[in-house]
Amino acid sequence: MCIDNDIYKEIRPYNDNEVKGAIQRLIDDKDFINAILKYRFPHASGMFGWLLIPLIKRFLVKKWSNVTSIKDVQDYVAKYMRATIAHSCDGVTIAGLDKLDPNKAYLFISNHRDIAMDPAMVNWCLFNNNFNTVRIAIGDNLLKKPCATELMRLNKSFIVKRSSKGPRELMKSLGLLSSYISHSLMTGNNIWIAQKEGRAKDGNDKTDPAILKMFFMEGRKQKLPFAEFMSGLNIVPVAISYENDPCDLAKAQELYQKETTGTYEKSEFEDIESIVQGIVGQKRRINISFGDVITDAPETPDELAAIIDKQITANYHLFPSNYIAAEIESDQVTAEEQQLFAQKLADQPQGVQMILRRMYALPAQKQQHIE
Repeated sequence: MCIDNDIYKEIRPYNDNEVKGAIQRLIDDKDFINAILKYRFPHASGMFGWLLIPLIKRFLVKKWSNVTSIKDVQDYVAKYMRATIAHSCDGVTIAGLDKLDPNKAYLFISNHRDIAMDPAMVNWCLFNNNFNTVRIAIGDNLLKKPCATELMRLNKSFIVKRSSKGPRELMKSLGLLSSYISHSLMTGNNIWIAQKEGRAKDGNDKTDPAILKMFFMEGRKQKLPFAEFMSGLNIVPVAISYENDPCDLAKAQELYQKETTGTYEKSEFEDIESIVQGIVGQKRRINISFGDVITDAPETPDELAAIIDKQITANYHLFPSNYIAAEIESDQVTAEEQQLFAQKLADQPQGVQMILRRMYALPAQKQQHIE
């Protein structure tokens, strides 16, 4: 019997014996079927869309009849990733993965630019190089619909309960999360988690020490020093670089509204729209750089965060858009690239233009100041 079936049941990904039930619940989920109807058949999803619902359900039952394990789900996702990459980017390059051992479990801590694509791209690199794919940390703020929870837990996601009420409940949920991450690594399962809560909408990749303190809750429980426990987690910083961020304008407009009005009210389905745009939007080239395993952690969370930040900054792959925005000379910058970047800024208010420039400039500027 797996320990996951007991204390981690509410947050962990599904096990193989839960796949069939989860798929059936998805097929029976009205919101899920309506989402397929809306995105696959937008012109038929109005008044007579209900006529297509039985057909969609029958199609899904047949299509997913052979999906009986998490590996089957991952193979299925890999097919979609292959198509997504083919249609939405101009190629993926990988650096640093050759330094890692496929037979070891790692805690991948990456910068966070895109809700779905960041862990998906790390997984894509691992999957195609015979590494075990990751268990993905996902905030419960993205799981407002039951069908979203089913999909994520089928795809090896575990839940970070950000909506916990009260200090006691919060500490309990963080302690369970810390224990689950340690348990996953000890049992040979890779983990992916973002370096901070929420995307770096301003382009400034910075690790939140609170994430590292959460990891250490299990170490404190075991009465281990911070440095010793964290050194044993096999932390690998990962820098994910998109030549073009499909959500850049939406991020810039949000930040501009906050700067000018002091507030920003997120719409009900904004996170879902960001996920869809991040997946289907044009990204041009993508680079995934795996850093060095941190085997000699320092004594404090702040010092460890600085080490992670330094690796992510140094390994961030700079594209022409970064050099252009930062006004740094580079052989990569051509007249065509200058024109493309100018088109990105065109027709936007000056404040939005400034934020867009800053977003792309920061990685290049930060690399110049690495000590």
